[in-house]
Amino acid sequence: MQQAEEKLRRKQDQFNQNAATIINELSKNQPLESSSEEEDLDDTTIIHQLFVRYGDHQQEMDKMIQYFQSCCRSGSMTCLICIGGVRHQDAIWTCRLCQCIFHLACIAKWSKEGSVHVKPQLSALLFPQQETKWLCPNCRGEYTAKDYPTKYYCYCGKTIDPKFNPWLVPHSCGNLCERLLQPECGHRCQLLCHPGPCPPCPQMVKSTCYCGQGGTTIRRCGRQEWSCGRPCNKMLTCNKHKCARFCHSGECLKCDEVVERSCRCGKEVAHRPCDETDWQCDKICNKVLSCGFHRCERICHDNACGNCPRSGERSCPCGKSKFNLPCTDDVPSCGDTCGKILACGKHKCTDRCHHGDCYKCRQMVTKMCRCGKHQKSLQCRLDFTCESRCQILRDCGRHQCNKRCCTGNCPPCEQTCGRTLGCGNHKCQTRCHSGRCYPCPQTVDVKCYCQATAVTVPCGREKYIDPPKCKELCRIPPKCHHEKREPHLCHYGECPPCRQICNLILKDCEHYCPEICHTAVAIVQKMTALQITRLKKGEKPVTQYKSKPCLPCVVPIDRKCLGEHEIQSFPCHQLRPYSCGRLCGRSLQCTNHTCSLECHIVTNAQDEYSSGSECLQCEEACLKPRPDGCDHECPLPCHPGECPTCTLLVKRWCFCRLVLLHIECNELTTADDEKKLILLSCKGQCPKTLTCGHRCADDCHPGECPSWTTCNRKRTIRCACKRLKKVSCVTVDL
Repeated sequence: MQQAEEKLRRKQDQFNQNAATIINELSKNQPLESSSEEEDLDDTTIIHQLFVRYGDHQQEMDKMIQYFQSCCRSGSMTCLICIGGVRHQDAIWTCRLCQCIFHLACIAKWSKEGSVHVKPQLSALLFPQQETKWLCPNCRGEYTAKDYPTKYYCYCGKTIDPKFNPWLVPHSCGNLCERLLQPECGHRCQLLCHPGPCPPCPQMVKSTCYCGQGGTTIRRCGRQEWSCGRPCNKMLTCNKHKCARFCHSGECLKCDEVVERSCRCGKEVAHRPCDETDWQCDKICNKVLSCGFHRCERICHDNACGNCPRSGERSCPCGKSKFNLPCTDDVPSCGDTCGKILACGKHKCTDRCHHGDCYKCRQMVTKMCRCGKHQKSLQCRLDFTCESRCQILRDCGRHQCNKRCCTGNCPPCEQTCGRTLGCGNHKCQTRCHSGRCYPCPQTVDVKCYCQATAVTVPCGREKYIDPPKCKELCRIPPKCHHEKREPHLCHYGECPPCRQICNLILKDCEHYCPEICHTAVAIVQKMTALQITRLKKGEKPVTQYKSKPCLPCVVPIDRKCLGEHEIQSFPCHQLRPYSCGRLCGRSLQCTNHTCSLECHIVTNAQDEYSSGSECLQCEEACLKPRPDGCDHECPLPCHPGECPTCTLLVKRWCFCRLVLLHIECNELTTADDEKKLILLSCKGQCPKTLTCGHRCADDCHPGECPSWTTCNRKRTIRCACKRLKKVSCVTVDL
């Protein structure tokens, strides 16, 4: 029994964990909608509190005030991720760059799934330490993995999980913002914690205009830059003109005046910008060199032209003699034979030393054609080729050379091969060759099922190559009711059975099904032996996916017994009213006995101890103890409270035992000693005789009669003189 309870408890814990996870995921995935039940806050009072430290300059920030007012209205702010309204009590995240507001759950999911820069595979291998970044959905500002939003901060970032206060801007901590103002001036924001950017700095400082001619004034730090409206008059970079713009920020523009400027050589004059002091034309300098006879052949320049290139020691055309002549004289020929090697490379020039190129070789020689079949006498400078065509097969072994006067070194075949390659898909596109063709140069990408991973193989091998192992997660949509499959790598064929928790709401209760998913169970169609033999090669039996019903709910639930004596846990599907088997034990109306029925339903009971309509009715006689001295039974059946007074008559002898008195029992049992003396007395004279001989004069009484000394009756006695005399008994000494 203990083992079963322990197993049931473990299942319950597992179910609770899974249910919490699913609810958390659903809360993340579902868009948050603005609540129509939220009321708009008193934005006038809130904004007045915001600007207490800022001063009476709210007119300068109408747009900011309108933004604050909209933040106080329910549903006015929208999360750009889920397109749902941001409620006053929702956890939010604010972009530090654009101040845009998002649900914390939405931006957390976005940062981890929706907007992450996935590093390329090669980049991940080469730079494994490279930090992954994610972008803000609004401004595309970059954030690192350290900036993943995990906590709910107020706008100024000082308080975690700020509590909603109807007298503050929603999501505000109520403290001073104290963020550094932009542009940085050294001051901090004096508003209370607020959404959006901080207003301009309200501090009062001394400032001058842009040009410095307007004097010093006291202005707000956020708007200390101002223009006096006068001409700038600053000297421009040309150092000739002054800036004609009105007082402005930043550097002055370049001088836009157009003036006439000469080029470097001074031959041309053109209208150029005043800042452009140096420019070059496209004409040759043509200045007279230092020799006074020749001119400079350089393009427009502003430095010295240099010495004449014809000055100094010079050689004759053949190079055998040297002369030192003025630059105006040409170098003469030396008169010797030229002797330079001609273009043929075999013979020398036979002319005298001369200017210019040597002639082409004109000597007669006997030349043989290139194929070696014919000879002919002709000038050395000429080539000799015959008309015979080469009959040798080219390197392909299929086609003849057919080249005229071929030297025997036949060129490679220039035709296209055109044979079908081994892949069976393409033809050889290379030049014709001998032997087998090379493998097909084409490549084919064999991709995985999701097309994200591919392996490149030679064409024709794709039929024999297994698909690559993909590192991406499988993207096949689930066949069951779950939104996503369990994470597993991309693959071909059917996905493995879903092992997630079902978590469907059971029909007979409001619990979630804790069993493994069973809404799409693969069932192989039953086939006969004949049908199996008729299956084609590679064909498999038909698989159908059917949904199985959820198992009965086993969540333990505590239930009181019918009589509410004990609490016992039952599986949810076995939950029913039950009797614990004990006696009811509730106090009956008589309050003296308890219900002896077995545990049963009790209704109309005043409390948990009193009996109800279904309990027994007490039928026993009253057994309460009687007062002392009363021997009678209570005339009533068993009843609550005290028994009624006993009114039966009791026979009692009086003290003198002469009269039999009839007295009510309750009078006798409740009487004190004095009253008992009265009740048990017959009120007659005591019949007892005193020692004096007289009858007791008292009424009927208990105990001994009084002494004779108290007797006042007369008695006759003889005195000493023998006379009879009547005297009281008191006076007689017996």
